[in-house]
Amino acid sequence: MKITMENESSLPPTVSLPDEPLPQTFVVKYLGKRTARGLWGVKHTRAPVDDMVVNARAQKPGSFLPFLQLRVSCDGVTVSEMPQNQNKDFDDGPFPVDAISYGVQDVVYTRVFAMIIVRSAMDFPSSPVTKPSAATLECHAYVCDSRQSARQLTFALASAFKAFSKSLRARVNPHSLETRKFAIDLRNPEEIQAELDSEA
Repeated sequence: MKITMENESSLPPTVSLPDEPLPQTFVVKYLGKRTARGLWGVKHTRAPVDDMVVNARAQKPGSFLPFLQLRVSCDGVTVSEMPQNQNKDFDDGPFPVDAISYGVQDVVYTRVFAMIIVRSAMDFPSSPVTKPSAATLECHAYVCDSRQSARQLTFALASAFKAFSKSLRARVNPHSLETRKFAIDLRNPEEIQAELDSEA
């Protein structure tokens, strides 16, 4: 199976615009999911994304990645099939915003958006997320129609984090509020790569 990451794409343009408020909708192909080893940071998404890309490229001719629609709202990310989808092997979520710990546009495959899901937060949403083990963390990756769409998806998730934090502060007594941390990397891939290179 041939996976084109940088130039041509069989995906139609997403319906979201850069300044569009939530909810926003994106047409994507699902690369898959892998175990993540940390809550935040591109260092915990890079290896899983590389592995998923290798796996996708190794698929038999005639195989297709799941063809999906992601809807990002203040509540989180919901997943639905596109009418043309021929592959039912995908995680359909939904992913509540408080179960997403990190989101980023990949630094190598710039059309790929990756996010880390905390499964324990989804299974037990009323419990505070403290120190989940690596087994509860999943990196999910999606191929967007362009690097601009991957970037816009990252910004949409940042807006969801901001809206969720604001609504949480409004609902809960601030003195009893359990601190919840989210991370979204809004730097472009070149800036992230420069930091990774400086740490090497």
